[in-house]
Amino acid sequence: MSQDPFAELKTRQREMWASFGPTALFTTPVAAHLVKFAEIGAGESVLDVGTGTGVVAITAARAGARVTALDLTPDLLEQARENARIVQREDIVWTEGDAEQLPYADASFDVVLSQFGHMFAPRPDMAVAEMRRVLKPNGRIAFATWPPEHLVGRMFALVGRHSPPPPPGASPPPQWGIPATITERLGARFDAAFFERGTMTVPALSVAHYRLFMERSVGPMQKLVESLARETRRLEAVRAEFDALVAPYYFDNVVHQSYLLTRAQARS
Repeated sequence: MSQDPFAELKTRQREMWASFGPTALFTTPVAAHLVKFAEIGAGESVLDVGTGTGVVAITAARAGARVTALDLTPDLLEQARENARIVQREDIVWTEGDAEQLPYADASFDVVLSQFGHMFAPRPDMAVAEMRRVLKPNGRIAFATWPPEHLVGRMFALVGRHSPPPPPGASPPPQWGIPATITERLGARFDAAFFERGTMTVPALSVAHYRLFMERSVGPMQKLVESLARETRRLEAVRAEFDALVAPYYFDNVVHQSYLLTRAQARS
């Protein structure tokens, strides 16, 4: 069997997202929005792809679903298990794994969810094919993503400009925030998608406070700062660029991060 050409990238992703726990707290309201938008019902079998610290999986379980959750990063799964213990939802099945190679049988789930997770799989066609494969006939998919024209999408673009390029063929995550692109990617496997937008808010006393928080808890930003630790002037320039980007989205002691929700039903 040939080696996955993105194996090294996935290893870096596994390591870089280990610090995501503090940021995941602010995605908790988004998880509630996603679970409601997905119309999760009691007794449904649900897979959460890229579960992180489990905020979507636990929210779906509290809505009465039977939940399985997968993530690439063991440290985040351990936090997810602890969160589940706290809310007494230890029936959730946690799995270490890859969105491009889901370790589940065909037609296993009524719903597949992903909150800012599957969008980091480098090959969208493989991620879509796998999520559709594990869905039952007429099952549905629902996910939250970051549009490229809003703050987080623009932030990823900034980090990308100052970081080594990804392997050839890797798709930029914010492309998953473009409705036309989503429609094309879901293609013949799903019926027409429904979309909804929302805003995730992050409290901060200043733009500088927000930047420091991001540098400590968001993998790509953290790795960029670490790589520039000995290039003081360049690091200062990147931080100034970041602050200028964030400033229009910061008011009332809150940073406003717009996201996109997508829901679609699988074709039989």
